[in-house]
Amino acid sequence: MRPLPTGIYTPLPCFFGDDEEIVIASAGTIPVISGSMGEAIHLSHEEKKQLIRSARVALDEINLTGVPIVAGAGGASTRESIQLCKDAADAGADYVMVIPPGYYAGALLADSTSIKNFFVDIAEASPLPVIIYNFPAVSGGIDMDSDLIVQIIKSSANICGVKLTCANVGKLTRIMAQVSSLDFQKDFPRSSSTPFRAIDGFIDFLLPSISVGSAGAISGLPNIAPKSCVKLWDLCQDSGSSKEATELQNLIALADGVALKIGIAGMKKLLHRQFGYGDKPRLPLLPMDDKVADTILSSPYLKALLDLEATL
Repeated sequence: MRPLPTGIYTPLPCFFGDDEEIVIASAGTIPVISGSMGEAIHLSHEEKKQLIRSARVALDEINLTGVPIVAGAGGASTRESIQLCKDAADAGADYVMVIPPGYYAGALLADSTSIKNFFVDIAEASPLPVIIYNFPAVSGGIDMDSDLIVQIIKSSANICGVKLTCANVGKLTRIMAQVSSLDFQKDFPRSSSTPFRAIDGFIDFLLPSISVGSAGAISGLPNIAPKSCVKLWDLCQDSGSSKEATELQNLIALADGVALKIGIAGMKKLLHRQFGYGDKPRLPLLPMDDKVADTILSSPYLKALLDLEATL
């Protein structure tokens, strides 16, 4: 098994041609395939497998055979999610990331046992270790607190991590305060040889979260500035670089503030202008209007980050 590393993860967009068919491209730090940035909700099961297989081939061809692939595997039901985990394993993924289904969020929120059972049932049936994905903005407002997340972790040894796209450093602190204790590890060992990972869903709070146990960040920003984001991670590991780390964190946070507002269509437009990748999401999402893009993408914060990226 490839270990789940600490560091910067890139949720890769899925690029489409004019006919909405997938165009295969490769990029990124530690790749996350068919997640929110990759428009997983718009992809068929077979398309998701195609993306995972292509990513594995691309990594292996440049001798990055030890780099793992994390694949989104959250479906609308427990049954579908388990099948997506099996599909991901067959296609060559190493870990799966599962988000709670938002369609019946009200019913799930009315009894949190249903959310706990959703993750535990999937983890117990999945051939791959499972990362819990907490992203209330795209899951009908389901925002799991630290108590529920720790209950899920205790209930299945195949839960290997959590991605917190809720920008809650306190929640990350409470989770890691429990799961990193020797007593917890003794009583609730993981099936994976990799230590449990708590990963930021935004890179704009990486520096403060590192001190309380964050294992890195999964952020769309490394799609356009991977070297700068990795440099921030490296600086966060060096206590002697606190001033430089703070300055870079500030720059990245300001640029990320712009990136978060432009969404998938804006990120694709930016990548299109930088690298020539397709700028169209899959319908019903619309591409960003060029005039709107001219205004938003001319942000001085994005320009400063891209200028830095060019020097690294």
